[in-house]
Amino acid sequence: MGKKLRSHDWFLRSGKMGFMYRTWLRNQGIPDHEFDGRPVIGICNTWSELTPCNAHFREFAEYIKRGVYEAGGFPLEFPIMSMGEPLMKPTAMLFRNLASMDAEETIRANPLDGIVIIGGCDKTTPSALMGAASVDLPTIVVSGGAMLNGKFRGKDIGSGTDIWKFSEEVRAGRMSEDDFREAEGCMSRSCGHCMTMGTASSMAILVEALGMSLSGNAAIPAPDSRRKVLCHESGIRIVEMVKEDQKISDIITKESMINAIVVNAAVGGSTNIILHLLAIAGRVGIDLKLDDFDKYGSHIPLLVNMMPSGKFLMEEFYYAGGLPVVLNELKDHINLDLITATGKTHRENISGAECYNQEVIAPMDNPLINNAGIVVLKGNLAENGAVIKPSAVIDQRLLQHTGPAVVFENIEDLHNRIDDLDLEIDENSIIVLKNVGPKGFPGMPEVGNTPLPKKLLEKGITDMIRISDGRMSGTAYGSVILHVSPEAAVGGTFGIVKEGDMIEVDVKNRKLELLVSEEELKERKANWKLKEKVYTRGYVSIYQEHVNQAHLGADFDKLVGNSGKEVSRDGF
Repeated sequence: MGKKLRSHDWFLRSGKMGFMYRTWLRNQGIPDHEFDGRPVIGICNTWSELTPCNAHFREFAEYIKRGVYEAGGFPLEFPIMSMGEPLMKPTAMLFRNLASMDAEETIRANPLDGIVIIGGCDKTTPSALMGAASVDLPTIVVSGGAMLNGKFRGKDIGSGTDIWKFSEEVRAGRMSEDDFREAEGCMSRSCGHCMTMGTASSMAILVEALGMSLSGNAAIPAPDSRRKVLCHESGIRIVEMVKEDQKISDIITKESMINAIVVNAAVGGSTNIILHLLAIAGRVGIDLKLDDFDKYGSHIPLLVNMMPSGKFLMEEFYYAGGLPVVLNELKDHINLDLITATGKTHRENISGAECYNQEVIAPMDNPLINNAGIVVLKGNLAENGAVIKPSAVIDQRLLQHTGPAVVFENIEDLHNRIDDLDLEIDENSIIVLKNVGPKGFPGMPEVGNTPLPKKLLEKGITDMIRISDGRMSGTAYGSVILHVSPEAAVGGTFGIVKEGDMIEVDVKNRKLELLVSEEELKERKANWKLKEKVYTRGYVSIYQEHVNQAHLGADFDKLVGNSGKEVSRDGF
């Protein structure tokens, strides 16, 4: 029978307890030999028809089960809350922590020895991984894969990225509503998540870079049969991981997180990765700081030519060789000798990796951009930090700029006034959007890439500095400063910015300063009042009370730290 597993406390029991644990499972047609002590594998499925990116996961679960059975395991599939970024209001990020709690408590409470996470849409992967990390069982991640390229009038179009572009074209009068609607039907033409280097693709790359998936997981398109093969092979591997007792904490370490930061920079990955990686680090007990993203990633060159920082999509990335090629190019900047979920090191996994299209994946000696990683800005406007993604900036001159603030107190204020022809704003102004942070919204929505005023679009302006305490989609672009911490709603300096205040942005020197005297700032803060909580019941009220600031990953203060796999009491 081998070593004792968690599931043995359920299924190998004698008497009343064992009878109860086994008998009700038998109503699903489970034969007696499945209860013989073999590893029980939980398949954590984030499938939902309300999460379009994950709507194909039922089929993937069946291929994972094949692999589990082949390896001598007993698979049991279970759902957790699924968060679809395209549909959920007010924002899927509001529910990431809730879904992580769902995953954590479901895993701990049940007779599971190992976990396969199936994740795709932006928040489903990090939430499930956060929950699993808190329990720390052997775990492997299977990503759902990206959609096939969008096709519109002979050109490839990318989810998210081209939505923002087309929307601005319509507002500027350069694209008709009919053409806009036609493009809508051309963009999402297969199962899968966003095929740009948005947060979903970035998370798929992140889990492979961390070592939490099989090699090659990140880039296989969702409809490609090779992803089903990967599902099958992941099912086999998780049984082996249980037998080897290879846990999340054996794979996710400070060094593997540094690897992930470097890789995210090289692929032009999403700024949302910062929040998710910080939250995962908190669950595993790793001391990862916001400054680490600048320290380890900001000097890394951009190697992957993908929207929104380039022109290609995930299909081309896969055909060019995928993440193994990028890891090989980064061999002097990351630790390839860390163990991964394959049971081997990255170095072993990527042996023989070859680039088949250097226009898609550039070599280190001829990158697309020399310094492309996320930069952390600090100053009196963001004492705990704010972030910017230089590779997504359109007008590089804006990386060093001083201009007057045009202030919007909340998202409704922005929507009501941004296209007002009497709004006093020009291309030198700096848009300030307050109260869209973790507590202030609440939930930290993807509204940081605010639309440009219509009157500036009509002048041909395509970029200007925008600052918020919120997030932006990984598919978005522009001179956008995000995640300002402390946020406006908790009394940070960001909350007392006034119309016309001069703001200095100096990305090279990591500065974000409100050019107002200390005396004036003190007076404003003395007069600032904390707004009453908008929500007084339910999950959202709990969220507002317990969510940490962005520089800590916006996890709940009560969830930081590893709580382990033990179930403290037996209920029967």
